[in-house]
Amino acid sequence: MKKYILSLIAIAGLSAATMAQGLQRDMQFWRSYDQRGINVFETGKADTVEFDGIKVRVGGHFTQQFQSLSHSNAAGSPALIEIGAGTNLATANLNIDVALADGVRLNLVTYLSSRHHPETWVKGGFLQVDKLGFLGIGNTDWFDKYLTVRVGHMEINYGDAHFRRSDNGNAMYNPFIGNYIMDAFTTEVGGEVFYQNNGFLAMVGVTGGEIQGGVTRPDDRKLNFLGKVGYDKYVTDDIRVRLTGSIYSTSGSARNTLWGGDRAGSRYYLVMDPVGATTAANFTSGRFNPNQTDNITAMVFNPFVKIKGLELFGNFEQSKGKAANEQTDRSWNQIGADAVYRIGVKENVYLAARYNKVSGELTGGRDVSIDRVQIGGGWFVTKNILAKLEYVNQNYNDFAVGDIRNGGRFNGLMIEGVIGF
Repeated sequence: MKKYILSLIAIAGLSAATMAQGLQRDMQFWRSYDQRGINVFETGKADTVEFDGIKVRVGGHFTQQFQSLSHSNAAGSPALIEIGAGTNLATANLNIDVALADGVRLNLVTYLSSRHHPETWVKGGFLQVDKLGFLGIGNTDWFDKYLTVRVGHMEINYGDAHFRRSDNGNAMYNPFIGNYIMDAFTTEVGGEVFYQNNGFLAMVGVTGGEIQGGVTRPDDRKLNFLGKVGYDKYVTDDIRVRLTGSIYSTSGSARNTLWGGDRAGSRYYLVMDPVGATTAANFTSGRFNPNQTDNITAMVFNPFVKIKGLELFGNFEQSKGKAANEQTDRSWNQIGADAVYRIGVKENVYLAARYNKVSGELTGGRDVSIDRVQIGGGWFVTKNILAKLEYVNQNYNDFAVGDIRNGGRFNGLMIEGVIGF
């Protein structure tokens, strides 16, 4: 708590300093950190903010949950840690954006308080280029109108679910409290080129394929290739349609973390964890990692439809790969279906429901599945303050006798408060 309070004071001080200089404002080609950032995927090509010199914007995100969950497993399985109602760790992000030139922006996100790491640490950062006028090479409309380049150690653009997930202190864009069971998120060193034109979009990217860079074990380290194609457009004033397909593929890695790259931790603290577990060491409670840490090819299709206040989002995914000590690839499938209904002129109240299921082959050959239902809603008290309520029920199916997940289940209520600016 002391660390969280100091983080809040630090962000407040930095924000006050930047606002005093007139610098606390929207940026070019940028996603707002408050309610306005909801349902923003890639930043578009609309040049709506004038560049008038180097500017620094300092913002932050804070979240706090109250958890009232219970869990159980089959008789004879390893004992689960005893849990009850209480508050989770308050988490915080520090967001820094710098306008370096017309159409050139630097982004840096730092986790000030997170479940897994007790110390402050950098999530990642990137340089984004949307205009080439700073090069002084003449007419660059061919780039400025259609292309975006990102380079850095950054959150990769695989699929669309990562635009809607909770990211440590930033839970503003997620209508739910928990992320998907298989949570596709990682930060890698590399670059992406993105094309947008009249609703059509395409992206290609290359990264090092690991959450950290390295020069050892060169025979094990292969490049990772990313791709995305899709269409995103308002077909009428009230109807928006988006459909994308994405691929992520690497033929070898010292330790790939597409399914284990979120070092901040899950929202469901200590569910299905053994006696003696700690919130920091067991930070992935309620999630599943298929352990495809050597070679991996993952594909996902994400449809999104918004009709006035109704939003439908789908996540249909397959991941195929293996760990270094395995001889054959294993496949895992994930289905996610979200329905959100936003109420009012400002859509500041919403109801939400999600069904999520993963199924596949464990190391050793056993086929299992996990399913979850989340039902809840939220209220934007202001565009910067969000309150959420959720009921969650998750079941573990066909896990072997002796596995702590055999006959496993957790369910109950969650409350979350979010601040973003």
